[in-house]
Amino acid sequence: MPISSPRPDLIDRIRRAARQEQFLQVVTAEEAMRRMRASFPFARMPAETVTLAAALGRVVAEPIAAACDAPPFDRSAVDGFAVRAADTVDASEATPRRLVLNAEVLACGVAPAIALAPGTATAIATGGMIPRGADAVVMIEHTELDESDPATPAILLKRAAAPGGFIGFAGSDIARGEALLRAGAVVTSREIGMLAAAGHAEVPVVRRPRVAVISTGDELAPPGTALPPGGVADSNAAILAAAIAENGGDPILMGILRDDEAALEAAVRQALAHADMVVMSGGTSKGAGDVSHRILSRLGEPGILVHGVALKPGKPLCVASAGGVPVIVLPGFPTSAVFTFHEFAVPLLRAMAGLPPRAETEQAARLAVRLPSELGRTEYVMVSLAEAADGAGLIAWPLGKGSGSVTAFSQADGFFAIPALDQGAEAGATVQVRLIGGAARPPDLVIIGSHCVGLDAVLEALAAQGIRARTLAVGSLGGLAAAKRGECDLAPAHLLDPKSGAYNTPFLAPGIRLVPGWRRLQGVVFRPGDARFEGLEGKEAVRRAAADSDCLLVNRNAGSGTRILLDGLLGGAKPAGYANQPKSHNAVAASVAQGRADWGVAIETVARAYGLGFLPLADEVYDFFVPEARIARPAVAAFLAELHAPATRARLTAIGFTPA
Repeated sequence: MPISSPRPDLIDRIRRAARQEQFLQVVTAEEAMRRMRASFPFARMPAETVTLAAALGRVVAEPIAAACDAPPFDRSAVDGFAVRAADTVDASEATPRRLVLNAEVLACGVAPAIALAPGTATAIATGGMIPRGADAVVMIEHTELDESDPATPAILLKRAAAPGGFIGFAGSDIARGEALLRAGAVVTSREIGMLAAAGHAEVPVVRRPRVAVISTGDELAPPGTALPPGGVADSNAAILAAAIAENGGDPILMGILRDDEAALEAAVRQALAHADMVVMSGGTSKGAGDVSHRILSRLGEPGILVHGVALKPGKPLCVASAGGVPVIVLPGFPTSAVFTFHEFAVPLLRAMAGLPPRAETEQAARLAVRLPSELGRTEYVMVSLAEAADGAGLIAWPLGKGSGSVTAFSQADGFFAIPALDQGAEAGATVQVRLIGGAARPPDLVIIGSHCVGLDAVLEALAAQGIRARTLAVGSLGGLAAAKRGECDLAPAHLLDPKSGAYNTPFLAPGIRLVPGWRRLQGVVFRPGDARFEGLEGKEAVRRAAADSDCLLVNRNAGSGTRILLDGLLGGAKPAGYANQPKSHNAVAASVAQGRADWGVAIETVARAYGLGFLPLADEVYDFFVPEARIARPAVAAFLAELHAPATRARLTAIGFTPA
């Protein structure tokens, strides 16, 4: 019986193998990545807008500012009674204070109709709107109904209330116009809640890069099917599709292709027409059946960038650029394929998806401040991480937002637990921080001090450079203290020295440098049409309002630059409403706009945002205290350079500030 002749294509493959055609040209892993970065932009895909329901897991494409305040009004944090703190002084079990009840109950959704007069209280539920005149809420557990005079319902208060006690001020969680999310943030359920609370129904997100997945090899069979002799299940496609989705891509499975050069080339060209990246597994070594590298060499310039890397596993890696589209051909063995995919494809894929590099999930840190805790309950504390002043490890800064906040979990790097039997955690104690969202490193820039919307403009520009910043708004004096301890990179402040009339420079200390920022107008805010303020100079308006017991002030918290400015103008006077002390310009503006107060002091930018009247008081200076030991850090240098960038200066000017 005559012996049949071998097929011509088989003979051709044998001849190529004998000549070792297209032998690998091995380069180092560093050189392979250098070539990739030189050929591909490592930039995110264009933006698209999706609904909140479709935003989970997506990457924010552009800065998002809050469209409204959260909470939208001053509200009670407990069930109890709205009171004036001054009426509760010295109240105790032995000497309770009697307060007459007003004829309304402020449940959720009920607008107050009765202003709180001295010696009165109003029943209020958790979430209820604080009435005019009230500056604190007392828990119902600390009161007793006084039925001694049926005609005049009253309560007996057994504990004094602190100004601002159990009040969640308007904008204390999210302030209208505040930078809510920055470009590059990953949307989780936490961010969706925050966006909804801040008035957003849609989100601009980065379009997911479409990644075509092709498996090659005569030996491959779909998973779950009977394997022929010499056959293996195609596990690579399933692994790679999952890894693509994990890293922000949208996998497109194109099935198994045989070692047929014409069919494989047609499939690759089809993939290039519909995908932003093509990932193939198999067909890249120097064996007789491997044809991928020959196909890639004729798909367009510049063609093959890398064909062989000095790695184990992963030597047969092949990378090409077909008309600017990345084509990455991985080794066929699953371990080698997965290893090289994560080493080379994932950095590019995550950049295209707008995601940061992958990170670890746990970190030890030292607690920055002492935290008391209630016995009997395990307490989880949200923290931000920063480098310690001595360079030895990390410092965990607790976030100051309470249980009503929808932002704390999103803004934290992680959290740790205080056990139920502990009365607190001491400053300097080592805590194990469970990191949120896989974050493994602290931000590049830690900013503690006074917040300003102008600061958001600078940080957005830095975010575009890949510099991650964490801001903690604790007031100008708190930031200066943190800078002196070396616990932050920058401490923004607007501190007025009453004696010299100078801003910030009188507060300099050894080891601290002052960097000029910008000027902004502080002034009296009031409702348009209020004849008590219209047409007055700012300082005269303060004088008259302070002398009018019916003109209610909304103050600012001690330690803030605004409080220092106003206290200097008041000269020791404490006008009606003085004890009402929210912690932001937005909360002041919201209180005035909604009629719970008649006047306050805030910056002009916020006054415009709320449609309020504005009487200038001071052209104040907003500068940055910088510890000398941190001035040369790359992120600090980038921030200082950005202050002088023309685009940033133009943005600051556009929103109402005068750059230094």
